[in-house]
Amino acid sequence: MKTNRKKLLILLLVIGALFLLSGCTAPTDENGKIVQITTDTTFSQIFESESWFNALFVYPLAQAINYLTPKIGVAGGIATVTFVVQAVVLLLTLKSTVATQQMQMLQPEMNRIQKKYEGKTDDASKMRQAQEMQNLYKKYNINPLGTILTAFIQFPIIIAIYQSVQRSAAVATGSMNIFGNVIHFEMTPWEGIMSGQFTYLVVFLIMAVLYFLSMQIPMLITKQKAKKEAEKHHRKPEDTKNPMGNMMYYMMIPILVLSIMWPTGMTIYWIISSLVIILRTLLVQYVFIDKLQNKDKAGK
Repeated sequence: MKTNRKKLLILLLVIGALFLLSGCTAPTDENGKIVQITTDTTFSQIFESESWFNALFVYPLAQAINYLTPKIGVAGGIATVTFVVQAVVLLLTLKSTVATQQMQMLQPEMNRIQKKYEGKTDDASKMRQAQEMQNLYKKYNINPLGTILTAFIQFPIIIAIYQSVQRSAAVATGSMNIFGNVIHFEMTPWEGIMSGQFTYLVVFLIMAVLYFLSMQIPMLITKQKAKKEAEKHHRKPEDTKNPMGNMMYYMMIPILVLSIMWPTGMTIYWIISSLVIILRTLLVQYVFIDKLQNKDKAGK
């Protein structure tokens, strides 16, 4: 287990270093403003003056938003690009995505094993705990290290979509009519609220709620399944507490602080992105995982 953690840490450091070296941060001009990608910007200009990451990933996505905006609006452009890219990523990483969510579903059983060996520090107990964990993974055909593949593939994609929204001229200069009020995407939610336009507050609150739900839904599904399993065997539900839960809440605080100060166009993107994550979680759980589990039960 310790060896696997070391390998994972080394791999994460290597990937992080590669992205830092590739210069995947959004470039800014002499005034500190993010350089926008317009319909007149060419691939060669980005490739020659910036990084390969921006040219190969950010540029095409930003241009897609630019060209879609006149036809279906800014929000429609962001939504289309986000849905298409996430659908492609899901197809490429379906097996590891399913395994990742299955890991979350196994949390009650993992907690039970950890509780069983709580306070036992001798080598024999550690080996038995590790063996029980391995048997659990084997039972559900899960490779813990394989589940990291999803995060590795999604990480650069998330950065690319995020930066494409930041750098799309259509988003930077766009606006949207919400509840009969026009919101301008270059204005921050805080500026909108301070100017008395509370539609910006509504948009920000919608983003906060959806972002929270995107983190909570996997845990809610886990609790629901644990409850059903316990009722089936006439016992109390096993502990479904996720040790990563508190960390997610801590991560949410700085994101919300930052998001009220960034352009509203990014808030719209975050709303759409959270919706996509929620839909993907439900799709993987109720279409793929439940289908696999029902198939396994039918085969027994």
